[in-house]
Amino acid sequence: MHPLDRIFKEAKNQPQTIVLPEATDPRMIEAARRATDDSIARVLLLGDSGAIAEAAGKAGVSIDGIEVADLGSHPHKTDWINLFAERRQHKGMTPEKAAEVMSDPLYFGAMMVRESAADGMVAGAVNATSNVIRASLWMIGPQKGISTVSSCFLMIVPDCPYGAEGTICYGDCGVVPDPNPEQLADIAFATAQSMEALTGVEPIVAMLSFSTYGSADHPLVDKVKEATRIAKERYPDLKIDGELQGDAALIEAIGKRKAPQSTVAGQANTLIFPDLNAGNIAYKLTERLARAEAYGPLLQGLALPVNDLSRGCSANDIYTTIAITAVQAQAGKRRASA
Repeated sequence: MHPLDRIFKEAKNQPQTIVLPEATDPRMIEAARRATDDSIARVLLLGDSGAIAEAAGKAGVSIDGIEVADLGSHPHKTDWINLFAERRQHKGMTPEKAAEVMSDPLYFGAMMVRESAADGMVAGAVNATSNVIRASLWMIGPQKGISTVSSCFLMIVPDCPYGAEGTICYGDCGVVPDPNPEQLADIAFATAQSMEALTGVEPIVAMLSFSTYGSADHPLVDKVKEATRIAKERYPDLKIDGELQGDAALIEAIGKRKAPQSTVAGQANTLIFPDLNAGNIAYKLTERLARAEAYGPLLQGLALPVNDLSRGCSANDIYTTIAITAVQAQAGKRRASA
């Protein structure tokens, strides 16, 4: 089964409520229509109900059967403004400032997720990534035990024997430019969670470097070694090892030769890059040279699921991200109840 087929199937099996705060964008409206018709999620279009209806009419898309949450008349608006002001009072937030911030659907949508009025949020077709992350951190905050919000890409490489039959999670490729060892350990754990949630496969995590097991001596290698040590200490049940070169991580024969004692070398399906230069370059080269499907950047490390989009995204990209966010929400609920 193609990994995306699995994601769509899982999303349909246990529909989640996903809020779209950029609801006047025609791509969002089209994606909401498809997601509703295909039952992959219960979609909430958030914003000014009149403007949303007008935008849908111009796009030629019916929003019948899709819930529209009017921000101006939302029954919890006053309570949530006060809650937000109280939570950020130590940062100088006043009720007046809070009301101004919460008039932005992006922040209100994130509060809906925090307050369980929605299970996840998809945004970024209009807003910059920095705005999506800021709203998510202010309203939702990081996942317990993780202090770093990062991202991953789900890479699906055709006719590829590596990873999980060609499916590999790359992290971080979109958020943290130069993570320190503690942040890199967070990224490793979060990306492993993403791999498991999206594929159902046990994550096998390789901490990548230009060195394998001390074949090179450099501060950049030391960072990856220290991150690996921290991750192993924090997450003893996680199958993780490093530092490993890319070929040693993926190719069994090379892994056995370069790191014969490693249980990860030659078996990895989750690749952690030492910085954003490496991760971003790698995913783009994989996408173009190997004709891979690249889904992301998917945000991770938040207490509840929010996903960012490229401002050049298509309606189909949004549709797929809605399904991914729903599956992440399901996984988060399973972890919370375990």
